[in-house]
Amino acid sequence: MQSLDIGAIMQHLPHRYPFLLVDRVLECVPGKSIRGLKNVTLNEPFFQGHFPGFPLMPGVLVIEALAQISGLLAYLSGDAKSGGRSLIFFAGIDNARFKRQVIPGDQLILEADVVRIVRGVGKFKTRASVAGELACEAELIAAIRDAPAC
Repeated sequence: MQSLDIGAIMQHLPHRYPFLLVDRVLECVPGKSIRGLKNVTLNEPFFQGHFPGFPLMPGVLVIEALAQISGLLAYLSGDAKSGGRSLIFFAGIDNARFKRQVIPGDQLILEADVVRIVRGVGKFKTRASVAGELACEAELIAAIRDAPAC
Protein backbone atom coordinates (compact mmCIF):
# COMPACT_ATOMS: atom_id res chain seq x y z
CA MET A 1 0.00 0.00 0.00
CA GLN A 2 1.20 3.50 -0.69
CA SER A 3 1.87 6.05 2.02
CA LEU A 4 -0.84 8.19 3.61
CA ASP A 5 -0.45 11.89 4.24
CA ILE A 6 -1.95 13.78 7.16
CA GLY A 7 -5.24 14.44 5.33
CA ALA A 8 -5.81 10.72 4.72
CA ILE A 9 -4.80 9.91 8.31
CA MET A 10 -7.41 12.38 9.59
CA GLN A 11 -10.10 10.55 7.56
CA HIS A 12 -9.47 7.49 9.73
CA LEU A 13 -8.37 8.70 13.18
CA PRO A 14 -10.65 10.95 15.25
CA HIS A 15 -7.66 12.66 16.93
CA ARG A 16 -6.84 16.29 16.10
CA TYR A 17 -4.07 18.73 16.99
CA PRO A 18 -2.47 18.79 19.48
CA PHE A 19 -3.24 15.13 20.12
CA LEU A 20 -2.81 13.65 16.63
CA LEU A 21 0.64 12.06 16.91
CA VAL A 22 1.09 10.40 13.49
CA ASP A 23 2.27 12.61 10.63
CA ARG A 24 2.55 10.05 7.83
CA VAL A 25 2.05 6.37 7.05
CA LEU A 26 5.10 5.14 5.17
CA GLU A 27 3.85 1.65 4.36
CA CYS A 28 1.07 -0.71 5.34
CA VAL A 29 0.25 -4.34 4.69
CA PRO A 30 -3.41 -4.54 5.78
CA GLY A 31 -4.01 -7.25 8.35
CA LYS A 32 -0.28 -7.54 9.06
CA SER A 33 1.82 -4.44 9.68
CA ILE A 34 2.19 -0.69 9.39
CA ARG A 35 5.07 1.79 9.53
CA GLY A 36 4.65 5.52 10.05
CA LEU A 37 6.35 8.57 11.46
CA LYS A 38 6.00 11.43 13.89
CA ASN A 39 8.21 14.47 13.44
CA VAL A 40 9.04 15.69 16.94
CA THR A 41 9.36 19.48 17.02
CA LEU A 42 10.13 21.94 19.80
CA ASN A 43 6.80 23.74 19.29
CA GLU A 44 4.85 20.72 20.64
CA PRO A 45 2.79 22.04 23.59
CA PHE A 46 3.99 19.34 26.01
CA PHE A 47 7.60 20.55 25.79
CA GLN A 48 6.67 23.72 27.70
CA GLY A 49 6.43 21.70 30.90
CA HIS A 50 8.31 18.45 30.16
CA PHE A 51 10.93 19.57 31.03
CA PRO A 52 11.89 23.27 30.95
CA GLY A 53 15.54 23.44 29.88
CA PHE A 54 15.62 19.72 28.95
CA PRO A 55 12.70 18.97 26.61
CA LEU A 56 11.70 15.27 26.46
CA MET A 57 8.69 13.72 24.77
CA PRO A 58 6.72 12.05 27.58
CA GLY A 59 6.81 8.27 27.42
CA VAL A 60 3.03 8.09 27.66
CA LEU A 61 2.83 10.13 24.45
CA VAL A 62 5.24 7.77 22.69
CA ILE A 63 2.86 4.97 23.73
CA GLU A 64 -0.10 7.05 22.49
CA ALA A 65 1.62 7.49 19.10
CA LEU A 66 2.06 3.71 18.95
CA ALA A 67 -1.62 3.25 19.85
CA GLN A 68 -2.61 5.64 17.05
CA ILE A 69 -0.50 3.83 14.43
CA SER A 70 -2.04 0.55 15.64
CA GLY A 71 -5.49 2.10 15.28
CA LEU A 72 -4.65 3.13 11.73
CA LEU A 73 -3.66 -0.46 11.00
CA ALA A 74 -7.05 -1.65 12.29
CA TYR A 75 -8.87 0.89 10.10
CA LEU A 76 -6.79 0.10 6.99
CA SER A 77 -7.27 -3.64 7.58
CA GLY A 78 -11.06 -3.29 7.64
CA ASP A 79 -11.35 -4.30 11.30
CA ALA A 80 -12.67 -0.83 12.18
CA LYS A 81 -14.96 1.46 10.16
CA SER A 82 -13.50 4.79 9.00
CA GLY A 83 -15.19 8.15 8.90
CA GLY A 84 -16.05 8.26 12.59
CA ARG A 85 -18.20 5.10 12.47
CA SER A 86 -15.84 3.18 14.79
CA LEU A 87 -13.76 4.21 17.76
CA ILE A 88 -10.75 2.34 19.04
CA PHE A 89 -10.20 2.42 22.78
CA PHE A 90 -6.98 1.65 24.62
CA ALA A 91 -7.71 -1.53 26.61
CA GLY A 92 -4.33 -2.65 27.87
CA ILE A 93 -0.58 -2.58 27.64
CA ASP A 94 1.93 -5.34 28.27
CA ASN A 95 5.72 -5.44 28.35
CA ALA A 96 6.29 -1.72 27.80
CA ARG A 97 9.95 -0.74 27.83
CA PHE A 98 11.61 2.60 27.20
CA LYS A 99 15.13 2.43 25.82
CA ARG A 100 15.94 5.94 24.55
CA GLN A 101 14.77 9.48 25.20
CA VAL A 102 12.87 11.26 22.41
CA ILE A 103 13.81 14.93 21.96
CA PRO A 104 12.93 17.80 19.61
CA GLY A 105 14.35 17.24 16.15
CA ASP A 106 13.91 13.46 16.29
CA GLN A 107 11.93 11.62 13.66
CA LEU A 108 10.06 8.91 15.54
CA ILE A 109 9.44 5.83 13.39
CA LEU A 110 6.32 3.99 14.57
CA GLU A 111 5.74 0.32 13.74
CA ALA A 112 2.93 -2.07 14.62
CA ASP A 113 2.27 -5.71 13.77
CA VAL A 114 -1.07 -7.44 14.27
CA VAL A 115 -0.79 -10.24 16.80
CA ARG A 116 -4.52 -10.96 16.53
CA ILE A 117 -7.89 -9.26 16.16
CA VAL A 118 -10.84 -11.32 17.41
CA ARG A 119 -14.40 -10.16 18.17
CA GLY A 120 -13.51 -6.49 18.28
CA VAL A 121 -10.39 -6.83 20.43
CA GLY A 122 -6.99 -6.36 18.84
CA LYS A 123 -3.50 -7.02 20.11
CA PHE A 124 -0.53 -5.30 18.46
CA LYS A 125 3.22 -5.64 18.88
CA THR A 126 4.66 -2.12 18.56
CA ARG A 127 8.03 -0.37 18.36
CA ALA A 128 9.16 3.23 18.19
CA SER A 129 12.68 4.08 17.04
CA VAL A 130 14.86 7.08 16.23
CA ALA A 131 17.63 6.77 13.64
CA GLY A 132 17.45 2.98 13.87
CA GLU A 133 17.75 2.98 17.67
CA LEU A 134 14.87 1.48 19.68
CA ALA A 135 13.13 4.11 21.83
CA CYS A 136 10.13 2.13 23.07
CA GLU A 137 8.41 -1.21 22.59
CA ALA A 138 5.11 -2.52 23.93
CA GLU A 139 2.25 -4.90 23.27
CA LEU A 140 -0.98 -2.89 23.04
CA ILE A 141 -4.55 -4.13 23.38
CA ALA A 142 -7.41 -2.19 21.82
CA ALA A 143 -11.19 -2.50 21.85
CA ILE A 144 -12.86 -1.66 18.54
CA ARG A 145 -16.40 -0.39 19.02
CA ASP A 146 -19.10 1.29 16.95
CA ALA A 147 -19.18 5.03 17.55
CA PRO A 148 -22.27 6.36 19.33
CA ALA A 149 -24.84 8.00 17.09
CA CYS A 150 -24.90 11.78 17.47
